[in-house]
Amino acid sequence: MKPIGYWLNRTDLALTTTMNAILAEYGLTRLTWQVLNVVAADPRTADTTVLTSLTANASATELTAAIDAVLADRWALRPAAEQLALTEDGRTRLVRVGERVAAFREASVAGIAPEEYRTAVGVLERMTLNLESGRGH
Repeated sequence: MKPIGYWLNRTDLALTTTMNAILAEYGLTRLTWQVLNVVAADPRTADTTVLTSLTANASATELTAAIDAVLADRWALRPAAEQLALTEDGRTRLVRVGERVAAFREASVAGIAPEEYRTAVGVLERMTLNLESGRGH
């Protein structure tokens, strides 16, 4: 059996590669899609909220580039300095993308019972909290 780190890295790579391929037709990546979801949750999202919310997903430089990309592609706009909001077109397009992502999510858990999924996520959460609290060493 390979160690958990191997499977975590391989799963993350598979998620990113597959999502990037699915999202490419919309001009998005997994990371820009994640940024859009943070912005969609709050009509006047601060840049710092995006950076804080997605800090486990990418570096500040990568997140800033993702913010710039969604602005350049007119998914989002700046209603005020350091604030982000979806454009009307961005909201409409995000719904279409969401349908594709939902199908991707369903395919990615094929053959995995809901209880198994919850157990896997719970174990990873506990392992992360153990390591972040210093109990892991």
